[in-house]
This record gives sequence, structure tokens and C-alpha cells, in this order.
Amino acid sequence: MTSMKKAGRPLAHAEPAQAHKRPRGRPTLSDEELLDKALDLFLEQGFERTSIDAIAVAAGMAKRTIYSHYADKETLFRAALQRAIEEWIVPVEQLRALEGADLEETLLAVARLLVANIMKPEGLRLLRITNAESGRHPEISAYTYRFGTERTIAYLADLFQRRVGPGAAGPDEWNEAAIAFLYLVVCGPPTMTAWGMTLDLQQVDRHTCYCVRLFLYGLLARNGEPIRRP
Repeated sequence: MTSMKKAGRPLAHAEPAQAHKRPRGRPTLSDEELLDKALDLFLEQGFERTSIDAIAVAAGMAKRTIYSHYADKETLFRAALQRAIEEWIVPVEQLRALEGADLEETLLAVARLLVANIMKPEGLRLLRITNAESGRHPEISAYTYRFGTERTIAYLADLFQRRVGPGAAGPDEWNEAAIAFLYLVVCGPPTMTAWGMTLDLQQVDRHTCYCVRLFLYGLLARNGEPIRRP
């Protein structure tokens, strides 16, 4: 697994130090469930105010069991975040599978998937904790960008080059277009939901459609294409 580094420290799952057994009567809790419980507490209370004791209580396990997997709270926090990020990121293959003959419909399908991914509970949780803790842990955003956003941008740039025309713009402009599309689509109502606003899903979808068309027709006009559905 590729790791993210901050001052030489990887953002990666710590390997269990040793095999362990739970005291009798305690239900078995998987590592994934432990990380979910921990991430919920980190979001609710913040990194500084969340203790291993509180995580142990929430997870229903002994502290020594947690420490047998993770050396300290920092290691547990990084592991929980890395797992959440990896599960949340939309694979490029999933985006590519949405391609059809109509470019506008393709972009709309891609936009709807990205918006839905932001607005699902896991996406909102990750967005909120990233916003809250990225100052202390800037590697969180760096990891998300490298393994999620950057790959999405590369896919979109390639899509525009293939579908609008390889001679219409240079690689740098396609990359800029991809960035513009991504942030135009996901940085409005979807992220407002993470701030606690309750939005009508039909309104969000109308806004998504508007953004896709605004972007696409602007892109076509800039590259000398007629203003029509491609």
C-alpha cells in the first residue's frame, strides 16, 4: 500500500504487533469496525479531545487490544483516515464505464456520481473531518488529492482531449478544464451539505445539470466548436 508521509511518518495501517485474544465475554470487533468507531469519535470530538480510553469504550474492547494494533492515537487516527479515504475515492474505471456516445450525457453521469459520492454519509464524514483536522494533518488532503482528485482530473483531461478534439487545446489547457469541471460540479451544494445545510436533492441535481452545461458549452466555444449538444 502506498503511504503518505509527514515528516517521515507514513499515513498507513500499522501492522498488528502480535496476535491477541479477547477476554471471555467480549464480542469480536473487526479492525474495520474499530477504525469506523474511532473515526466517528474523532469527527465528533476532534483529534485532541478524543482519547484511546473513549475509543475503547465505544468499540467495546480493551485498551491493550487497541495498542496491540496501533502504537498510539496518532497511528490509529492515520489508519482510520487512510481506510476512509480509500473506500470513498471513486475509481477511474468506474468513471470510464459511464462514457457514452453523447458527451453531455457522459459528463452529466460523471458529475452525478461525483456529487452522490460527496453527499453520501461516508463522504460527508470524511469531508468534515478533513476540514477540521487538515491544519494539524496536512497530509490528509495531500493523500486525498494524490490518490483521488489527481486521478479524476487526469481522467477528465484525457476525456476532453479525446472527445472535444486532440488539436483543439494543449495538455495544460485540458488539465485546467478538468480542474474547472471538477470544482464547478462538487464545490457548490454538495459541499454546503457538509456544513450542515439540508438541501433538496432535486435542487442539487438541477444545479449539477446547469454546471455541466455551463462548463461544456463554454469549453466548446473556447475551442471553436459550435454551441450545440455534441
